[in-house]
Amino acid sequence: MDAWIFWGGWEGHEPRACVERFIPFLEKNGFSVQLFDALDTLATLSATSRPALLLPCWTMGQLTQEEEQGFLSAVQAGTGIAGWHGGMCDAFRGNTGYQFMTGGQFVAHPGGIIDYTVSVTAPEDPIVAGIANFTVHSEQYYMHFDPSNEVLATTRFTGIEYPWTGGAVMPVVWKRHFGAGRVFYSALGHCAAEFDVMETRTIMERGLLWAAAGEHATA
Repeated sequence: MDAWIFWGGWEGHEPRACVERFIPFLEKNGFSVQLFDALDTLATLSATSRPALLLPCWTMGQLTQEEEQGFLSAVQAGTGIAGWHGGMCDAFRGNTGYQFMTGGQFVAHPGGIIDYTVSVTAPEDPIVAGIANFTVHSEQYYMHFDPSNEVLATTRFTGIEYPWTGGAVMPVVWKRHFGAGRVFYSALGHCAAEFDVMETRTIMERGLLWAAAGEHATA
């Protein structure tokens, strides 16, 4: 199986260091990994010429019409897409088709880097099975998200920074389908060191494999 990883955009999210955390894992699980620091290859994607998995780690930026169409066509045809934090859902802010596919878009992180709790809400799902609620020290993402997402973990906002958000429950981890393709997202992973947290890394590794299974899986 082929996995195409695209890294770039805002350097504050350490895109190269983050994706390098997962290359050995993917190779161990039978993937042939190709790494790209430009987006033009996305324009070559189609329903008939595509990898098993796309992993974008590209905060902000912009897709051309041809790149966005290639991206969407590949996923609709069965390619999986998985990613984390701003690298996937604060990417390509002007490309609403891409946002429709991913199921969410970052809009704020009140308080910046803080301690907050991630609550597992679907403990029967294999991606989060055996993982108890846990605390992270990171940006707590406030997002606009698709109500059709299958949410696996959430967080609750205190409202200290913005009182009107107090008590709001926000998805942190979700999965969904876009055509025949599987889409997985985790809002965790602001920088590479955050994947030293066992729960954060395990959820991401399982999500990558789930997304890549795509049309070859039975569930």
